[in-house]
Amino acid sequence: MNIRVLIILSLLVGMGAVLHIITPPLLFGMKPDMVLCMMFLGILLFPKLQYVLLVSIASGIVAALTTAVPGGQISNLIDKPITGLIFFALVLLVGDKLNKNISSPILAALGTLVSGVVFLSVALFIVGLLEGAFTQLFVLVVLPATAANIILMAIIYPIAQNIMKRSQSFSIS
Repeated sequence: MNIRVLIILSLLVGMGAVLHIITPPLLFGMKPDMVLCMMFLGILLFPKLQYVLLVSIASGIVAALTTAVPGGQISNLIDKPITGLIFFALVLLVGDKLNKNISSPILAALGTLVSGVVFLSVALFIVGLLEGAFTQLFVLVVLPATAANIILMAIIYPIAQNIMKRSQSFSIS
């Protein structure tokens, strides 16, 4: 593994944690998961299985530590690796067929929807609220988080891509 890539991925997870902490809650203390967006960015920038697994597990741990959702700790630990692998498969499937600046927000939306379904399913199973709560939480939390991740990814992916191109000439000693 490349130490430069590991440093960048750890910075992304850290930025995601800070964004997650400062994001205001939408419903009963539930917040859109900004760690997820940074995880997606890491996967887009470094689409290799070893990095995907690493950033997914690290994101799951950080999100579990910062969540206020009942049952959210276990849900995050399950959700992030599953979502990361599915997102990675989508990235490989899309490949170079679409412009990355266009495909990244679309992939972020699909990934956020997958993450929301997995997270809510596990969390509601653990808490024991499967009747009707899923639909309400999906509409009130997952869909706004999806919109936020689309906007955020549309803004930060081109910037990150530009920074990565410029930093190729510099090496970390």
